[in-house]
Amino acid sequence: MSAFQDLIQSGTPILVDFHADWCGPCKAMNPIVQEVARITEGNARVIKINIDKNQAAAIRYNVKSVPTFMVFKNGEIVWRHSGMIDQMTLLKQLSI
Repeated sequence: MSAFQDLIQSGTPILVDFHADWCGPCKAMNPIVQEVARITEGNARVIKINIDKNQAAAIRYNVKSVPTFMVFKNGEIVWRHSGMIDQMTLLKQLSI
C-alpha cells in the first residue's frame, strides 16, 4: 500500500484503473486505457490496480464496482468514475 501512496503523491496527473481479471467491461476498457497511456506518456501516468490482488487499496478508496477510474494529483482524488467510459473523457480528465 505504501508503494501506491508514493506513486500518487506526484504533481503529474495519475489515472488509476481499478479492475479485475474476471470483469468483462474491464477487459473491454483495456485497449482504451492502453491508448490513453500512450497518448499521455510524459504528461500523465496510467496505473492499473487489480482489486483482487490489492484489496487494501480497493477498500481505502471505496471501490465498489469495476472498472473504477480515478485521477490523482498530489495525492488527492481530483476525479472519479465507475463503469465504462470513452477515451476522450479520460484524456480530458488527465489535462486537469
